[in-house]
Amino acid sequence: MQKVWESTELDYAFLFTLKKVNSLNTQGFQPFFNDLPIDPYIKGNYRFRRLSRFIVSGNKLIKLPHGYLFQGKDYNPLLGDIKREFAELDDALIELDIFKHLVLAFSDSCKLHPEAEIGVHQIRTTCSPTNLGNPAPEGIHQDGTDFIGIFSVDRNNIQGGETHLYAAKKEKPVFNKILHPGELVLVNDHEFFHFTTPIKPQTEGQGSRDVFVLSSPSLISD
Repeated sequence: MQKVWESTELDYAFLFTLKKVNSLNTQGFQPFFNDLPIDPYIKGNYRFRRLSRFIVSGNKLIKLPHGYLFQGKDYNPLLGDIKREFAELDDALIELDIFKHLVLAFSDSCKLHPEAEIGVHQIRTTCSPTNLGNPAPEGIHQDGTDFIGIFSVDRNNIQGGETHLYAAKKEKPVFNKILHPGELVLVNDHEFFHFTTPIKPQTEGQGSRDVFVLSSPSLISD
């Protein structure tokens, strides 16, 4: 993995890292973002989402039963203490080799223990000339898990959408970057807060930002 930050006092590379997943052709993912259901928990009808959870067994993915996403208000002041339910990822997407490679890359890079639960969020955030899209309406936050990964699939006619990592909420970010398609940032959720800036169209018309967000544990319960 590529180091993204070095310091004489603390080497943050052991806590977060950025890598380019060269083996993945992100164009293979894009058709599956065109039919995402609306996220009913966010006002504004600008975010679309699916969610499934898996375990890795050897080189195989095993999909786990449907469940509910739950975070406490300490982690998500906007939607904490609410059982949120989302549609499952499309079966045809799960069968793609590139999808399996993405989840395996996350598991291997984070050195997850065998059969650790992994939640995979498929998210499209949209914007228009009259409405910004907000990928992180809860603000600077942690998810309440161990590790998270943000994988960029596509950026279409947008500006903004810069990913920030913070050692503390009121400090300046130690990492800030627009993630381009094929880039994966991995974060120790115990050590860092994260945030993504709003998006707006680069030219007239609508814009969109497509990502997979992976987490372990999944924060999904039956």
